[in-house]
Amino acid sequence: MALPQTGTPHKVLLVDDDEAIRTLTRLQLEGKGFQVVTAASVAEALRLIATETFDALITDLNMPNSGDGFTVVTAMRHSQPNVLILLVSGYPDVERAMATIALEADEIIVKPFETGVLSQLLSEKLLARKPSPRVEKQRVSVILNRCLPTILADWLAQAKLSKELNHLHLTDEERTGYLPKLIADLIARLDTTGTSSLNGMAPSSNSAVEHGKLRHRQGYSSAMLVHESRILQVTLFGTLQNNLSHIDFSLLLPDVMKIADEVDAQLTQAIMGFTKAMQGEAAA
Repeated sequence: MALPQTGTPHKVLLVDDDEAIRTLTRLQLEGKGFQVVTAASVAEALRLIATETFDALITDLNMPNSGDGFTVVTAMRHSQPNVLILLVSGYPDVERAMATIALEADEIIVKPFETGVLSQLLSEKLLARKPSPRVEKQRVSVILNRCLPTILADWLAQAKLSKELNHLHLTDEERTGYLPKLIADLIARLDTTGTSSLNGMAPSSNSAVEHGKLRHRQGYSSAMLVHESRILQVTLFGTLQNNLSHIDFSLLLPDVMKIADEVDAQLTQAIMGFTKAMQGEAAA
């Protein structure tokens, strides 16, 4: 089944390092009314994705290295989110990979396949495809603020699972401590303009100092403070990973730098508060 003629043929990016397959597939698709642009490597495909607009992508999974196709798929999905993506693999059990790329590729095709079947599948998918709603892009601070309850719940769950921390019997409120205020300070810093002390003194955080004092009273060690800070960073970056479609990538790098710097600065100040409380107890 060929696509109905609408004046402008659907444009397909075909990526495969096998010249014979590229040529045969291109001729088959062009015979069905598609406009086909080919790429023999990941680098060539990435250049085309950055400079041209497509309706569909057909890419081999392995060219020549295992998983190369995922790089092409990911780049296309982030650059042109409404493109139909068909991933081709020579492995008969490739269907198991679908769970890991369910949000990236639309279909997995197992080699060997008939080129006629491929063109029919492509036609049917394009005819049935509806444009995805445009996702509003947000700053990292907006995403973290929106996901604050989830961040706190995820951090708490990880802290409870950590053998370095869970030997202390604390309530959820006690274990969370000043964490909500620390994240609020982080979000406030993300909302400031410029690099915000990346090359100088980090903003002071009374919450971090008080957090360190609280942890001393609860029986923490300084190593435990470091470990829970690491859990916080992992949780924050995991939240961003889960919200990639919403992120304004033009601001992502400086915001990630701020997150790392702020969490480290808060840890430093928490240890200062911890040490001060420990010294006060020794002097009493």
